[in-house]
Amino acid sequence: MSNFRQGVEGAIPALRRYARALTRNAETADDLVQDTLVRALRSEHLFHGGEIRSWLFTILTNLNRNRLRSLARRPIAKSLEDDDAADFSGPESGQRDIERALAMLVEDQRHALLLVVLEGLSYREVAEVQAVPIGTVMSRLARARAQIKAYLDGERPALRRVK
Repeated sequence: MSNFRQGVEGAIPALRRYARALTRNAETADDLVQDTLVRALRSEHLFHGGEIRSWLFTILTNLNRNRLRSLARRPIAKSLEDDDAADFSGPESGQRDIERALAMLVEDQRHALLLVVLEGLSYREVAEVQAVPIGTVMSRLARARAQIKAYLDGERPALRRVK
């Protein structure tokens, strides 16, 4: 097996974690990872060295953006059930708070935070994945961390003044 294929195979668990964090749905995440792997293996000739994980995360991020654009074009009908009400008791309540705080973040901030915290990518690697300068990544992370801290501390979101 080639080094490229070994690198791709070794990155699968990290890709699955990141995809599940992005989509919040195991089946959708698995489909996204599969599409990423297919695209990566078909495009092996386009990989010119460097960090293979960053390259794979870039593919996954772009595929997820395309998926979200496609979903935005058609509305999703969901039925409301009694089980949808939040239960604020038990040991899982802290996890739900963090999930809600992450869900309140802007998409780019959430992606940057997940890549750094969940996947352990460096700021430079996140900048490559998101195709932005490293300063933008640092700014997104600082804002994301501040918003999550404020949410978990019970602060209300600050209103922006519009002139």
